[in-house]
Amino acid sequence: MLKNDILLSVANLKVYFRSPDKLSRAVDGVSYEVRREQTVCIVGESGCGKTVSALSILGLIPQPPGEIAGGRIMFDGEDLLTRSDEELQKIRGNHIAMVFQEPLTSLNPVFKIGDQIGEAIRIHQNLDEKALQERCIQLLKNVGIQSPKERVNAYPHQLSGGQRQRVMIAMALACDPDLVIADEPTTALDVTVQAQILKLFRTLQQERSMSVLYITHDLGVVANVADRVNVMYAGIIVEQGSTRHIFKDAQHPYTQGLLASLPTRSKRGKRLHSIPGTVPDPAYKPRGCPFHPRCSHAIRTCREEYPAMCDFGDGHLSRCPVIYEREIRSV
Repeated sequence: MLKNDILLSVANLKVYFRSPDKLSRAVDGVSYEVRREQTVCIVGESGCGKTVSALSILGLIPQPPGEIAGGRIMFDGEDLLTRSDEELQKIRGNHIAMVFQEPLTSLNPVFKIGDQIGEAIRIHQNLDEKALQERCIQLLKNVGIQSPKERVNAYPHQLSGGQRQRVMIAMALACDPDLVIADEPTTALDVTVQAQILKLFRTLQQERSMSVLYITHDLGVVANVADRVNVMYAGIIVEQGSTRHIFKDAQHPYTQGLLASLPTRSKRGKRLHSIPGTVPDPAYKPRGCPFHPRCSHAIRTCREEYPAMCDFGDGHLSRCPVIYEREIRSV
């Protein structure tokens, strides 16, 4: 594989789901990059296409009803969309690994923890049973599981939610991947355990020099982990930039609405902002900008024309020409 600074490049990715009576455009032209040793977040409401875009990278979209309708997914210089199932099998777990959202449903209840961690190692590395057992114990130790020699023989139901999530992280790290995709890995955890998991991710990333693609709806998580942020809405990225740009100088009404809805000390006792309306059905998106029915900045053009990305400089892009024109005039 070619060595360059960009590890993952997703360009104009389109993922559609067909049924007898409709076509759902779950991901509708998404582009972003993940550099080596970088943490990139994709953030947005449920149903915006975050997880579908991530599953596409690993070739895990069921076809049918799903289909990759267009785009490229370049990983370390190779287009994953042109690879066979056998070739992708060599990449999954070995070069790209995923931490799924619900560990209790992702872990097999009838297999011991050690057997599940060791599955990827058996596929990609030639280790005897003794070395495999030692490797699994070391991985559990690395992710902060107490008494790893005993826990390696435990079943998922015998562990707490935080421990199960640590097991999922151990499984993802089993073959030292270059990229870990973390899909809402702290959703079902309490705040204290959530902070521990986020700290663990940062520590392991620094130790292993890996890249992380973090999928979340929680802007609080984004602020703690991200180098770069992609804000998704209705299957498209509406804004992308560094964490500083997104949190200090958001240039899309949707991003601004998400930030305004965050609880802070200064808002204590006040009613929090909420974005009116709901995310559109991916099969029936409005014409023009998909956010315009919920947007207080919308003008006639927003209802008729699909907005292009506007460049605010320093890698900060926003799909809102109205705010862009306003900014240009104020300069």
